[in-house]
Amino acid sequence: MEESSQGSFVTTINEDYEAICWGCGLNLVLPSYAPVFKCGWCGAITNQNPVRPETKSFGLRRIRDRCFVVILAVFMLFVICGGIWAAYPVLFSISLACGIFHSVTTACLAISTLSTFILVAFKCAGKPTNILYGTHPGVGNGGLNNYTFCNYCSKPKSPRTHHCRTCGMCVLDMDHHCPFIGNCVGAGNHKHFIAFLISAVTSTIYAAVMCVYSLIHILPPMENGAAYASDVAHVAHGNSFSILRVVKNIFLTYIANAVFISVRSLVLVYLFVASVSVAIGLSVLLWQQLSYIYEGKTYLSHLSSQGTEEDGEKSCRNLLTFFGCPHSIERHLPTIRNLRKRHKT
Repeated sequence: MEESSQGSFVTTINEDYEAICWGCGLNLVLPSYAPVFKCGWCGAITNQNPVRPETKSFGLRRIRDRCFVVILAVFMLFVICGGIWAAYPVLFSISLACGIFHSVTTACLAISTLSTFILVAFKCAGKPTNILYGTHPGVGNGGLNNYTFCNYCSKPKSPRTHHCRTCGMCVLDMDHHCPFIGNCVGAGNHKHFIAFLISAVTSTIYAAVMCVYSLIHILPPMENGAAYASDVAHVAHGNSFSILRVVKNIFLTYIANAVFISVRSLVLVYLFVASVSVAIGLSVLLWQQLSYIYEGKTYLSHLSSQGTEEDGEKSCRNLLTFFGCPHSIERHLPTIRNLRKRHKT
């Protein structure tokens, strides 16, 4: 209460603001208007200025993902069928045992890669469990702690759940949406995604090695073999200039003899370049995924934790837990924090 210059009194009244919690349905009295507030009973977080759902580009995103899935499937089939057509006549001409061994290896890698691709592309990424909300007697104290409301699905969303606008659903432990598999990567298919990456990297490396091995037996011999042998001898002694000269001589020699290169050789060269490129890209993605799992995070949680002091426990136990290994192995693995403490002492 304040006194003015004319002797009258002015009273300042702070009006309370009433709001309804979507989690338990209780009427909450707030000291002032807050766009986002947390219920003191159930712990649900209410956003009074929600983003309006936009579904205009939903169909275009699904068409885009289907195109990527078809392209990736065609590429994998081309690598498998093209590699068999181009390389295996050469391998069988070397020896029957060599051809049979590589045939079995190719069949195992092809089945592994295609099966994990089908699983990760068509299996549900992780559907959150249904939970009761909106009624005070049914929602206990802290029953919806840090839950938010998804305005797209009109359902509660746990802190570990994110809504994917492309898939049109909430995904539990969502890591990211991958257009090449046409699906999200979440709690339901994250293991299959890692298995697919491991199988694809192994298959592409194997395909690149087999292409080189077959090209050695198909391509015509190089001219100036004595000079080439001399360059190789210099390379063995660690001369960096000789390494560049050897690569240059090999490249120029095969370019000069390009007229005599068969279609089979050209296919092998293309498969080698494509396999190496894909192997490098998938290896980087696999390393990134394993790093996040090692830190106990997902890609989205890593983005949300940037600029904050949140730091998960970096431990090999996270990897073992992720792949479902027995807990008896986990206790023998030290964490990064424990190692740091031992180092300081």
